[in-house]
This record gives sequence, structure tokens and C-alpha cells, in this order.
Amino acid sequence: MKRLTVPNALQSLAGVATPFNALFSHGSLSIEIYKPEGVDLQQPHSKDEVYVIASGAGYFVNGQSREKFETGEVLFVPAGVVHRFEDFTDDFSAWVFFYGPEGGEVDS
Repeated sequence: MKRLTVPNALQSLAGVATPFNALFSHGSLSIEIYKPEGVDLQQPHSKDEVYVIASGAGYFVNGQSREKFETGEVLFVPAGVVHRFEDFTDDFSAWVFFYGPEGGEVDS
């Protein structure tokens, strides 16, 4: 497995036409790098999702909330929830971890 570093991950985006690239998967876990340019156009996902902000800052819309985010922050989005990054800096990038069953895990 290639080392999952921010520079390696960002370099992998040069070969794809999307602002994300899947870099690793195991069972239900998928790890991606995400770096939108200017506008975040993503739609709700069918699995639970965790973002780890690799670089940059801005605002994160998660359902009905809109909060500031910064480098190093961890953000959780349940499956099916509308979410997006807004007003983010040009250097913004994030690790994305999708996991669990379709429809998300049941909160216990």
C-alpha cells in the first residue's frame, strides 16, 4: 500500500477529473481525498462519513447547522444528510472516511 500522506493524496488528484479520489478500501471502509475548487457540489451520501480537515478553513453546512472549520478538525455526517463546505480557502482539502452499512449505522 502506498503511504497515505496529504502530498501523495493531493498528487493523486492530478490523474482524475473529479475533486475526490478513493485511495484505500477495506470491508465497508473507504478513504478518499477531497479538494473542491471554489464550490462544493456534493450531494448526500448513502454511508456515514467522517472528514478530517487536512488543510484550509471555511464553513461547514451539516443539516441545519453552519459552523466554522479549520485544519485538523474532525467532522461527522450521518448517511443521507445534506452537507457541504462553503467559503473555504484555496488550500482546503480533507480526508474522507466512508464506513458502515448503506443508510448508516444505528445510533445506540
